[in-house]
Amino acid sequence: MKTRKSITKRFKFTKTGKILRRPTGLDHYRAKKSGKKVREGRKWVRLSKPEEKKIKKLLKLN
Repeated sequence: MKTRKSITKRFKFTKTGKILRRPTGLDHYRAKKSGKKVREGRKWVRLSKPEEKKIKKLLKLN
């Protein structure tokens, strides 16, 4: 089974094994969002443990 290339493009992997993703809901309709919300959208967010497990399985990191 091949690794999912789309997943490697959408996530960052730290040296300690954490997986980071971009926050949701910031592709469009930014005009109605507050500046704080838009600024927070620039940061990477850590995945939850169950999601992390699924992503690692798809990438065969285990």
